[in-house]
Amino acid sequence: MTPTERAMMLAQVPLFANLPPAERIHLVTTLQRRVFEAGELLLREGDTDENFYILLEGEVDVIKAYGTPDERQLAIRLPGTIFGEMSLFDPEGRHTASVHARTRVATLEMTRGDFDALLQRYPRLAYDMVRQMSRRLEDTENATILDLREKNAQLTQAYNDLKAAQEQLVVKERLEQELEIARQIQESILPDSIPQLEGFDIAALTIPARAVGGDYYDFISIDRRRLGLVVGDACDKGIPAALFINLTNSLVHIEAPRTPSPEATLQLVNHHLLEMSHSGMFVTLLYGILDISGRFDYCRAGHPHPLVLDENMQVVQTSSNAGMALGIMEQIELDAQAVTIPPGGLLMLYSDGLSEAVDANAEQFSMQRLAQELTGLINLPAAQICSQLWKRVQEFVGDQPQSDDFTVIVIKRMGMVK
Repeated sequence: MTPTERAMMLAQVPLFANLPPAERIHLVTTLQRRVFEAGELLLREGDTDENFYILLEGEVDVIKAYGTPDERQLAIRLPGTIFGEMSLFDPEGRHTASVHARTRVATLEMTRGDFDALLQRYPRLAYDMVRQMSRRLEDTENATILDLREKNAQLTQAYNDLKAAQEQLVVKERLEQELEIARQIQESILPDSIPQLEGFDIAALTIPARAVGGDYYDFISIDRRRLGLVVGDACDKGIPAALFINLTNSLVHIEAPRTPSPEATLQLVNHHLLEMSHSGMFVTLLYGILDISGRFDYCRAGHPHPLVLDENMQVVQTSSNAGMALGIMEQIELDAQAVTIPPGGLLMLYSDGLSEAVDANAEQFSMQRLAQELTGLINLPAAQICSQLWKRVQEFVGDQPQSDDFTVIVIKRMGMVK
């Protein structure tokens, strides 16, 4: 197959279909071409190499639990498809399934470095990757459900009791596997470390109510004087929320460096969400830019107000408008404001899983209680304030199950004397 023929094949891959022809020629001439014989194992579940492959010729099986009694086929990949891309979302680059050559196979190998460089040249490729991941998860789930129905139709009434038990085990296994994938996606969004800004102590904590939650936080380094802070809360939990948050986070990271204000950023993110997602989901979001001077310019899209305290632990009043969630309608009203953290003061961003946590009497934790709790914690480092707030919320709700995700970012400005 000539480079031109490989480039034409690359154009059939949905992820690369919108790339300019010259870029596809560049990829096929720079990416390593690898050939595997029939029966050869291309990828092994759990291995780490942070590579994925573009299938040019042949067919491969995607297999879960390869070589074990629980082995099952997830899909057959044909020329013009990719496999192994899930490793890009795992912090350690682990593959979530094994890939086995059904026939002689020719591929192009793309490393994480190759893909990151491609994203730098074509940031919109991130949208296509998230969209393809969402479709692939949905197709896998539908295929699994269809396979179960076909098998169930073949069972006789004599095996009904056994069938029911087996179905429960299969469903449980599938859900656990998909939750693990969603958890890996969500963990890949959260920052590995918290960037620091001179003169500030910054920390964050999130505790999901389920295995996979709908909250997330992130930081965007703008320059030496400014740091972007993001807190979001999707309308659902589990796999749909993880995928929707992943998409939202990608959009924020792409648009934030291009726009001068948090409000302009969220308007663009809202537009893209409506254009790209038809799930009916929405997300509340607060995105702000913290300057080294203490000024915090922020915009709320239906998210709880930030809490600002001065050096005497008095609440600093902030103005506000309504602010609408993202992903509902094209024309939305956002709440764009600015506040300055006084020297020795504190800024806290959070989700409603903190302020609206309820006890056995259906009483909410409330903003007033939150401000009171902070007065006794203010001398602690920001990280300890986060963990102590989670402890206080747990003590408040008692034996009540956690009803919503808990997320908090604490920013202390130096200069407090107590």
